[in-house]
Amino acid sequence: MQARMTNPAEILPDATKGIQNIYKAIGQSGTDGKVLELVHLRASQINGCSPCVFGGIKSALKNGETDERLHQVAAWRDSDLFTDAERAALEMAEAATRLADNPTAVSDEIWAEASVHFGEKELSAIVLMIALTNMFNRINTTVRQPAGATW
Repeated sequence: MQARMTNPAEILPDATKGIQNIYKAIGQSGTDGKVLELVHLRASQINGCSPCVFGGIKSALKNGETDERLHQVAAWRDSDLFTDAERAALEMAEAATRLADNPTAVSDEIWAEASVHFGEKELSAIVLMIALTNMFNRINTTVRQPAGATW
């Protein structure tokens, strides 16, 4: 597959700077990198964004994630490999990504469960990671970015 155009964030360099600042803030939040990688991967799977799934797996492996767990992210509810905290983050990622599927989106129950496991800084990082992932998923699917491409 050939991309329709260069990634818009490359064409508009000030956009890339802003995105990099958000990623920097997420990284400084103290949130477990594996949790952030898991929510990124799950949102990308839901949205069918092959470059983000590809890149997410590579990044997760670099951050110490295992092949076995990565193979089970799509079926995390049926796996015993994820902690309660990871499950809460994955549930939030799914709810925030599937906004049109549920009028309550991220329900009070989902938020409350995540709040049991994460403080405000960590929740902020998780929410921002989900939002950025969804943004990139939409950019990549719109311009038909092929898997394996980096920018």
